[in-house]
Amino acid sequence: MKLLRYGPAGHEKPGLLDKTGQIRDLSGTISDLSPDNLAPAALDRLRKLDPASLPLVAGESRIGPCVAQVSKLVCVGLNYTDHARETGSPIPKEPILFMKATTSITGPNDDVMLPKSSVKGDWEVELGIVIGAATRYVSVHDAFKHIAGYCLVNDVSEREFQIERSGQWTKGKSADTFCPLGPWMVTADEIPDPQALDLFCAVNGKTMQRGTTANMIFPVAHLVSYISHFMTLLPGDVIPTGTPAGVGLGMKPTPVFLKPGDTMHLGVTGLGEQRQKVVGFRE
Repeated sequence: MKLLRYGPAGHEKPGLLDKTGQIRDLSGTISDLSPDNLAPAALDRLRKLDPASLPLVAGESRIGPCVAQVSKLVCVGLNYTDHARETGSPIPKEPILFMKATTSITGPNDDVMLPKSSVKGDWEVELGIVIGAATRYVSVHDAFKHIAGYCLVNDVSEREFQIERSGQWTKGKSADTFCPLGPWMVTADEIPDPQALDLFCAVNGKTMQRGTTANMIFPVAHLVSYISHFMTLLPGDVIPTGTPAGVGLGMKPTPVFLKPGDTMHLGVTGLGEQRQKVVGFRE
């Protein structure tokens, strides 16, 4: 299933994308794509629905973040060899983890707003894991049982804040609008091999990133297991799994950074696409 949320920001309704690409309203069945509706039993109930029996959402509608009430965003850094090399970083021996504020979550096609004094905004197309069951100290073997699905994530970054302002990466990752999620969450049963997905990101129509999840240093099951040994993952939590080479920071001979008026277009096989316009800070 492709599950999504549509409508004005803060007032989204749950929906399902049918096989013809039309949105069907789920609000008569569930209140939202909230943590309680991501559990295996809840998803099984949704699978039994006949999409044709659900109300059709007529006309164009804003697509919101694909999951609601996310308790945390646990991100993985430098998880592709080529990206680690382009940034001049050593290949990690263990996953590098950092947090991204949940207030950064926004819709997949909403504007990305650069924060005050931003000079080094950057893009990162990523596969996102959506957790479906409480997860703590889970084995690699059992990790997939705890995954509700997958989604596309743009891990927007401000590299000066991240790298040059000392401390942890979180401050360069957490500005409002810095985490477009969606357009939908694809349930795990429809992604049999999350290590066989292609990713791309284009900026102003020029392809900057093109990669495959086959090149992840630490694959999906390893990440879920690893993170669960440091914190409890809850239903609805999202794990952006890292980005391939081609970020603005890594451009040679001169890095390239986002500016107001730029556009980003990114996608992951089977998970849809996002399109964002970059705007300057506004109150």
